[in-house]
Amino acid sequence: MVGRRTVVAALALAAAGCAAPRRAAERTTPERTMPERTAAPAAPSGPTPGPASDPARPPAPPAREQVLARYAGRAPQQWGTDLPGVAATVPDGALALTFDACGGPGGDGYDAALIGTLRRLRVPATLFLNSRWVDANPGPFAELAADPLFELGNHGTAHRPLSVTGRSAYGITGTADPAAAYDEVAANRAKLTALLGRAPGWFRAGTAHYDEVAVALVAELGERVAGFAVNGDGGATFTPGQVAETLAAAPPGSIVISHFNHPAAGTGEGYARALPALLDAGRRFVRLSD
Repeated sequence: MVGRRTVVAALALAAAGCAAPRRAAERTTPERTMPERTAAPAAPSGPTPGPASDPARPPAPPAREQVLARYAGRAPQQWGTDLPGVAATVPDGALALTFDACGGPGGDGYDAALIGTLRRLRVPATLFLNSRWVDANPGPFAELAADPLFELGNHGTAHRPLSVTGRSAYGITGTADPAAAYDEVAANRAKLTALLGRAPGWFRAGTAHYDEVAVALVAELGERVAGFAVNGDGGATFTPGQVAETLAAAPPGSIVISHFNHPAAGTGEGYARALPALLDAGRRFVRLSD
C-alpha cells in the first residue's frame, strides 16, 4: 500500500519538474491489450544520430497554421490522465513497460542500472525522452537509440501538461493555448526525427495530463498518446519494495509508467527484483509499437 508520505513525496518531485501521476494498479480490466515480445529498431543540438530508419515514412503532418486554425476557439470539457484517445492498455495480455526521462533541474539523471537490467533480461521497453534530457545526455541517448530493445517516444519539449487553456498538474503549469500545445509536441518531435532518422510514433506529456482538445492535436502531428494503467514507481518516489509489489500485481495488458532519470530512486532496484519472477511466470513484455 502507498501511504500519505509517498503521495506527498510525489507532489514534491512534480514541482522539481519530473513526476508521473501517483496512480498504482487502479484499472483491473484492460480494454486493449499486445503481441509477442520482439526486439525492434530503436535511435539540432546534441547527440550522435542513431541507426538508419525505415524509408517508408508517414506523410508529413499539416502545417502549423492549418492545425491552429482548426483548433482556434475550441473549449475543452475534460482534463486528466484517462481520456478517450489516451492508450492505457495493450493487446494480448502483455505488459508494456514505459519509462520517462523528464529533463530539466533535477531531472537530467540516467539510471544505467535500470537500463542494464532490461538489457540483461532482454525485456523491451518504450522510453519517453524530453528534449532537455536529450540535450543533457548525448552519450546515453546515442546508446539507447542504437539498441533495438528500446523504442524512443516523445516526452515533450519543456515537460508541460498538455492543455489548450493553461491548466496545471502537480504544480506544473500546462501549455497555455493550442499554439503552445502544438509547439510542446512538435519541437521535440522535430529534434527526435532529426536524430533518429524517423519520427516518434508515441507521445506522453509531462505529468501525463491532457485535455481532449490537446489529445486531438497530438493526433494531427501523427503521434499516438500514451497513458498508463499502472504507476510503477509513483513518480520515482516508491521504495524498491513498493515498485516490485506494484509490478507483480500489474494486470495483463497494462501500460506501466515509471522513470529512468532518477538513479538514486527505488525504481531500478525494484525492477531488478520483480522482473525475473515475472519472466519465470511467463509474463510477456512489449514496446508500444509492437
